[in-house]
Amino acid sequence: MKQVVQNYKTGELAVLDVPVPGCKPGGVLVRTSYSLISTGTELMKVSEAGMSMLGKARSRPDQVAKVMQSVATNGIPATYQKVMGKLDSYTPLGYSLCGVVEQVGPGVDDVKVGDVVACAGNEHALHAELNWVPKNLYAKVPDGLAPRHAAFGTVGSIAMQGVRQGEPQLGEVALVIGLGLIGQLVVQLLTAAGVRVVGADPDPARCELAERLGAVACGDPASTAVEAAVAELTDGHGVDQVYLAAGGGSNQPVELAARLCRDRGRVVDIGKCRLDLPWNAYYEKELDVRFSRSYGPGRYDPEYELEGRDYPIGYVRWTERRNLACFLDLMARGRVDVEPLVSHVADFDDAVETYRGLKDGDLKAVAVLFRYPEEKGEAQAAPSVAVPAVRRGAGAPAPARPAKRAVRLAFVGAGNYATSMLLPHLVGREGVDLSTVVTTTALSAANAQRKFGFAEATTDLDAVLGDPSVDAVFVVTRHSSHAELTRKALLAGKTVFVEKPLALSEDELAGVLAAVEESGNDRLQVGFNRRFAPLLQEARSRFGVRTGPANLRYLVNAGRLQHGSWYLQQGTEGSRFAGEGGHFIDTASWLLGADPVSVYAVSTSGNDDLQVVLRYPDGSTATISYVTTGPSSFPKETLDLVADGKVLRLDDFVRASVYGSKRWVSSRLPQARDKGQNAELAAFVRAVRTGGPMPVPLESLVATTAATLAVRAGLAGGAPVTLAGAR
Repeated sequence: MKQVVQNYKTGELAVLDVPVPGCKPGGVLVRTSYSLISTGTELMKVSEAGMSMLGKARSRPDQVAKVMQSVATNGIPATYQKVMGKLDSYTPLGYSLCGVVEQVGPGVDDVKVGDVVACAGNEHALHAELNWVPKNLYAKVPDGLAPRHAAFGTVGSIAMQGVRQGEPQLGEVALVIGLGLIGQLVVQLLTAAGVRVVGADPDPARCELAERLGAVACGDPASTAVEAAVAELTDGHGVDQVYLAAGGGSNQPVELAARLCRDRGRVVDIGKCRLDLPWNAYYEKELDVRFSRSYGPGRYDPEYELEGRDYPIGYVRWTERRNLACFLDLMARGRVDVEPLVSHVADFDDAVETYRGLKDGDLKAVAVLFRYPEEKGEAQAAPSVAVPAVRRGAGAPAPARPAKRAVRLAFVGAGNYATSMLLPHLVGREGVDLSTVVTTTALSAANAQRKFGFAEATTDLDAVLGDPSVDAVFVVTRHSSHAELTRKALLAGKTVFVEKPLALSEDELAGVLAAVEESGNDRLQVGFNRRFAPLLQEARSRFGVRTGPANLRYLVNAGRLQHGSWYLQQGTEGSRFAGEGGHFIDTASWLLGADPVSVYAVSTSGNDDLQVVLRYPDGSTATISYVTTGPSSFPKETLDLVADGKVLRLDDFVRASVYGSKRWVSSRLPQARDKGQNAELAAFVRAVRTGGPMPVPLESLVATTAATLAVRAGLAGGAPVTLAGAR
């Protein structure tokens, strides 16, 4: 299928061939009929992409702050690679469309194949021939409403949420500053609500259009016409509400708002204009400044948008989906008319030229629609935790591959970790052939194919698992899917590399082991990379053979997560420690040369901080302090191992030392942290190529996973958890 994309680094726009997105549970696959260009938001993004790197940094200081934090945590080389990887990727455009349901995913019962729906979301309602849209981001189009008009649904919801924030009342007077697409819709919504509207925009054509759509008067904000109209309509008191629907760097809109708003009036920011509030003017009138967040309640909440968890109507009357349905209804009943806003309808194949015309000013438009070609096709319908024993079935293990043939690898998932920490170590590696990349979103697969040279990109996992030429499968998806994807790949006879965690529950772990027993395929590696870190390997060698019990202390300064991080979706993705803790348990067990026999865990009230104490067969103990409340300036990982009169110390993978009869200190590497991914991948590829033993025994991977899961049981029970069956 085709999709409009942009490279944020170079500014390149393209209509790209990408795989068809998969139809995941909780959503529908929609074939687009019309999609709407947001002449404000999208053109701002297009313009930013054309700036120099310095210009981009100035326009997005929030992203610069994130980069500086990453430098402090991961070092300059890793941060540079990560940032350049993100910049030099195709990003999608679009967020408002109308189309026909082509496939219905499990868990959806409110629409059927063939229904016409309006869709929202800058990750789901894209300028693409097909989109997967989750349940709370689409609404059925009422009978009789034209699809080209229904494509305005999302932008209309943005305008509607702004109007709701202003709380207009019958008979009031409002001022709308900025009469672009959003401003024109705000004018109509206010008029439909019984509010008299004055508009302000320097473009006479937009002023004339707003008056045709219901505004009492409009004019240039720099003239006296707007002020005179407000004075006449309000007897000199000023308007009840001001809606800022303008963009740009001028502070004129907020100054005009203060001048023309009545005492204790409301100012609502819908657009993205400069907001240097003149303190005296706003203070003296005690103006109420409000922000309107996109389509309405639910926006930026992954549980609402991605998991389909609706807000009870008695507590949240107008969610983003209800706003979308309401706006569609207003259009269907003729209370809002979007046809006069349509300046241009372009064929989807002409998308690049259309964007260029808008950017260069050759195409003057309030609203532009893409029209998609019709395609008719057939629709598709605690107290004790057992460490599971590893049983290998009678099936033949994966055979060694011919040494002369390159190892063919497939990646399931191409997110940030895969593209920044794994794939760069595999590209160009001798004896490795990147065969296929599989993702549920079409563009991420296309990006990975372009950047890393995969032979194919697809959203069809079954086709990859059924391909006999694929030797090994990398599972680098979100945590909740690891166990099931690993199970499927093992049953298909593939060697599997799965990022941690292997499983989020005892049942998931049992399912993986059942697949091993059923297939006889135990060719599995979990991404516990720290044991492969060269610095830690050398420190362990310098420490030497241990004769007595040891005490190990591992401080993990994990830090706070950014709002919206999928790691916060604990209902589906597990706790932070369930997702990450296996790294540290595996490292401790590797250093101590055994698997733990018991786990004791306590948490700090009010946050995710944990203390996990592991006990080992020879009496050794490991204490992992996993904290989220430490300062970002402190190193993320520090480790001390004390035994036999010696101390091994690791400082965040940039320095290591061993104290004993002699002292050894590594050279400091201030700009790099090698946490072992390269060596880990080399060992994995070697095992796949030769058919030799996997880098880490399966029993150890299972024991580490069981110990990680036991932390949850320990927290619930408040007592040590025995790992029954542990070696």
